[in-house]
Amino acid sequence: MPHIDIDWLGDHVELPEGLGAEQLAADLVRVGLEEEAIHTADVTGPLVVGRVVEMTPEPQKNGKTINWCLVDVGTHNADGRPAGEGGEPRGIVCGAHNFAPGDLVVVALPGAVLPGPFPIASRKTYGHVSDGMICSAKELGLGQDHAGIIVLERYGYTAGAGYDLAPGTDAVALLGLGDEVLEINVTPDRGYCFSYRGVAREYAHSTGATFTDRGLPTGAEPAATPDGFPVLVEDAAPLHGAVGCDRFVTRVVRGIDPQAPTPAWMQRRLTRSGMRPISLAVDVTNYVMLDLGQPLHAYDLAQVAAPVVVRRAAPGERLTTLDDVDRALDPEDLLITDSPDGAHAARVLGIAGVMGGASSEVTAATTDVLVEAAHFDPVTVARSSRRHKLSSEAAKRFERGVDPRLPAVAAQRVVDLLVELAGGTADPAVSDLDTTRAPAAVRLPLHEAERLVGVPYTPEQITGTLEAIGCTVSSEVSSEVSNGTTSGSAAVEVVPPTWRPDLTEPADLVEEIARIVGYDHIPSVLPAAPGGRGLTSEQRARRSVARALAEAGFVETLSYPFVNPAEHDALRLPLDDPRRRAVRLVNPLADDKPEMRTNVLTTLLETVRRNVGRGLTDLALFEIGLVTRPVPGAPAAPTLPGGVRPSPADLEALRAAVPPQPRHVAGVLTGRSEPAGWWGEGRAADWTDALAAARLVAERAGVGLDVAADRDHAPWHPGRCARLSTPDGAVVGHAGELHPKVVETLGLPPRSVAFELDLDAVVSAAGDVPVQAVPVSAFPAAKEDLAFVVADDLPVGDLWAAIVDGAGDLLEDLALFDVFSGPQIGPDKTSFAFSLRLRAPDRTLSADDVRAVRAEVVASAETRVGAQLRG
Repeated sequence: MPHIDIDWLGDHVELPEGLGAEQLAADLVRVGLEEEAIHTADVTGPLVVGRVVEMTPEPQKNGKTINWCLVDVGTHNADGRPAGEGGEPRGIVCGAHNFAPGDLVVVALPGAVLPGPFPIASRKTYGHVSDGMICSAKELGLGQDHAGIIVLERYGYTAGAGYDLAPGTDAVALLGLGDEVLEINVTPDRGYCFSYRGVAREYAHSTGATFTDRGLPTGAEPAATPDGFPVLVEDAAPLHGAVGCDRFVTRVVRGIDPQAPTPAWMQRRLTRSGMRPISLAVDVTNYVMLDLGQPLHAYDLAQVAAPVVVRRAAPGERLTTLDDVDRALDPEDLLITDSPDGAHAARVLGIAGVMGGASSEVTAATTDVLVEAAHFDPVTVARSSRRHKLSSEAAKRFERGVDPRLPAVAAQRVVDLLVELAGGTADPAVSDLDTTRAPAAVRLPLHEAERLVGVPYTPEQITGTLEAIGCTVSSEVSSEVSNGTTSGSAAVEVVPPTWRPDLTEPADLVEEIARIVGYDHIPSVLPAAPGGRGLTSEQRARRSVARALAEAGFVETLSYPFVNPAEHDALRLPLDDPRRRAVRLVNPLADDKPEMRTNVLTTLLETVRRNVGRGLTDLALFEIGLVTRPVPGAPAAPTLPGGVRPSPADLEALRAAVPPQPRHVAGVLTGRSEPAGWWGEGRAADWTDALAAARLVAERAGVGLDVAADRDHAPWHPGRCARLSTPDGAVVGHAGELHPKVVETLGLPPRSVAFELDLDAVVSAAGDVPVQAVPVSAFPAAKEDLAFVVADDLPVGDLWAAIVDGAGDLLEDLALFDVFSGPQIGPDKTSFAFSLRLRAPDRTLSADDVRAVRAEVVASAETRVGAQLRG
């Protein structure tokens, strides 16, 4: 996001005295530029100007030579008097050698804190007590130069320029280190605000301050000459109907001093605006880019052969960019190349609008510079930037739209600064390839603003506001205004300014009117709720499920539905498992998570891991969300052209290509399900808790689930996993204890448990049957306890089902209250004890009724699962 130096902003717009970052943020937010942060100085404490009085080199045993310096810091000297009045200078050890006695430097005194933070104190070193530090630009956060300290005269600070450089003067104010910097958030449609020119314009709209547009041609820009550095654009088959480059300006500056330093004021402005000073030629192009919004590039003229060719990449081409990364180029990439000569073959000089190449970059030996100022297609730049994962400052601006009238103006500014600061000479040869077109006019009905916003804007407000933002507004096409009311046929023709490529529709213009006049003029009107039938049965079921899980002690979480393919390995999914078949995103939000999840448990377990890593081990979390389950052999989504409405056939093809996205619910429990305390040790969560939660989901959805053992379904334990099915046999989920290897891989507490259900399938199985009230019997219940001995590998769910069938309609409740195994009942046997509550709706059960139910239950258990009644 852009960083705004208030001092720099004042070059473009009149600012009130003492304007602070907080007030600037309040002014800009009124026109839609939101405050992101206010950055305060990283330098605090005594930082002063010092004059070197003496400097004694002292070689050290390690081969290094340090300088023992006596520095006059005015009233900050040891006795509070300047050296000129007999004061005693401070002694400071310094390892730099780029200064001499008499030079003015910047001194951090004990008590100062430099960026890092790096506190300064008197300390003994190299046999001396160093009473402060002589600072470099990097140590003050003003640049990357750490080789030598700041000599103020070389950085453009001279007494003749109006600076107070007396020893002891506050250097924080002198260097602008005490000023605040405002960071703002710019929406993608307002790329012109990635410049001081654009932000100043918005400040003027907000406050009425006088704005001076420094991006307009002044007449000082020379016209193209026949001998200008030649440029060819070879983009015969442009993508999406737009030529990749419609303007390309080149200028040449010869004889620059490659060792000329970037002046301190420019370094300070660049640093405070979030850019790192590099070298004078590069800094000048960055400075003009930040100032006007036009990205520029400087080439070493000796490394470029005419003509420059702008073209698409050929198959197999590669480029080493300025960040020293070798990149394979795509045929859609727009390139800047040169032509072959006797010294070398044709080379790729850079990816247009994104980043230059290393072969032609400006170096410490460059004396002749070729300046490029071009206008590139936003879509082409955006695609190349994302394809190569290069979000450069130039790409940020080009992909949002740059003013096509800026290249000549910006190039002239660069030339002027290189001549002034580097001692260069401007070459009279100028190249300006210009095929840009004027913005298309937009017809705006005057009633449209009131129709869309609800505010009765007057024709004067509409035209005045549009003209204020730079539009050209014609006279009314049809002037039908009576009694202050504009008729529906009155309209104006509006030509947007070149720096606003986002203004293409009447609604865009209306948005600008609402923004500039003020959002606070728009009344808050609560729309009347339309009549309807309320929530659907599916919505009611989902809300009921979420509420039931929360009431059962679970906490609902939300996670992004993007996963890493390696997470399937962590869950030990078989290679042929359908859950490994996932939709892969072409442009994922994160490179390490390119796939859409196929189950909710994958992302929910990541949330559990994060909480466990922060010391929370007793967890009960659940999530309800969509999963994506592609179908093998499904048609691929068609590639549609931009800028036109897809046909019905295209839309139908898109719908057919969208994979199923059912809604799942998953839950995880770790640690204790019941806390420990004075009442006891609590209870650890086990597989029965996961199964109970899954059955609770089904109960609230209105369907019963059949439970069966499943010994081979990752990521669950092979002996503690339940398969859950609807009455018609459809498997809708699983519940149980997670596999020990999964728990170990993910770093979860031992014996963590989980469940996951296809909630859509569960709700669908319940159908749209209204809730039926169950009559409450006024007759007393009869209780019966039964214990059965069965083979220890029999799923208890099978025994449960046999008891339910045997008890019939009189069974009101069934509960398992004891499980026992031991030599008393024989080897490989387990005893399950159940409590049955029986009740009839129309009578009190007799002893014969209870005995009959008991007999039926025992017979059913013996017949179906071989259970024997335990005596």
